[in-house]
Amino acid sequence: MTLSASTTRAVDLRVEPVEEILGHVEGSLQTRLERDTVVRKRRSVGARTGRDTWVRIERRGLDRIGVQGWNGTECAARLEGIAQPEWQGSVVWRDRDEPVMWRADETELLPGTPIGTAVLSDDPKLSDEWWQAFNTSMDRLAAQDTRRIATPDTVTITQALVTESIRSVFSDDFDTTVELWVPAHADLNWANMTAPTFRLFDWEDWGNAPQGLDSASLWSSSLAVPALADRVRLERRCDFESRDGKLMTLFVCSKILGPDAHPQDPRLEPARRLAEQIVAELQTG
Repeated sequence: MTLSASTTRAVDLRVEPVEEILGHVEGSLQTRLERDTVVRKRRSVGARTGRDTWVRIERRGLDRIGVQGWNGTECAARLEGIAQPEWQGSVVWRDRDEPVMWRADETELLPGTPIGTAVLSDDPKLSDEWWQAFNTSMDRLAAQDTRRIATPDTVTITQALVTESIRSVFSDDFDTTVELWVPAHADLNWANMTAPTFRLFDWEDWGNAPQGLDSASLWSSSLAVPALADRVRLERRCDFESRDGKLMTLFVCSKILGPDAHPQDPRLEPARRLAEQIVAELQTG
């Protein structure tokens, strides 16, 4: 049963006071969080511990926690053959004053730094070995078995969501039915992978999704660097050439081209060009 919740206050943890939260985690996990390593994002905070591990803390409204719970990083620990940091443990608690939950997951340290922000503006110049490791993990992830449903942007992905998102921007004269659902990371972007050694982290939203969601998401995060976007399409061409992969490309394009589009977004024109091509292909079957 989904936890009931009143309206959750919008919070940006980049500016919200978090010292009390850090102290709570330290007491629960029995370790020190090194304050000079704290990384603050909109809905999560991370820090290195005194025992050389990493702790990621996330705040999530009860209305965003579905029937499958909120333990993606923990559940991802059972995935086989995927380059990810080893999960160590967690602590979860409900906020005393607001309809939100907090969760802290402890993992081993990453072998390198995150490649960049979610959307890149410069080519990271990744090696062929990196791309090989990336492809291996993506292929093995898609071959796993799970009952989890992916929650990109903390929203459960469904056929209805796919159709609604695509129809909000594009024509309605082609079928949007998804044929193949496979396990996906569901938050695949350049801020959640490391280099030069490949690791994929932040697994809280993973689960079954239409084939090609991850590939399309990474492509959309690369559009400001045309050569990188082309490389993503080349490396994951098996996804992009599939019908579901084309639908997922339109799905991510709908977020770029929708009513909240920023006129200065460098991704607008390349997203529009490919979307028009895909719509034409889907219309002709």
